[in-house]
Amino acid sequence: MAIFTSRKQKKDIKVSFTNDILYVEVDGGKQQAFPLAWFPALQGASDEDKQDWTLTGSGIHWNKLGIDIAISGLR
Repeated sequence: MAIFTSRKQKKDIKVSFTNDILYVEVDGGKQQAFPLAWFPALQGASDEDKQDWTLTGSGIHWNKLGIDIAISGLR
């Protein structure tokens, strides 16, 4: 099972991938899980593309992939 983790931005947020799931952990340890099947472009993306994300006011934006995911509790 491949695991990829990246930390970006000022806010302490952790984005992790397994083969089938995207995990997003925000300050305080609150974790949300999303099936990658919901995001086919993200599911087939390279590790480099998965690392290239930006924290937005409402969630995460993957720059090269054009994917936005709203995450509750970010701000």
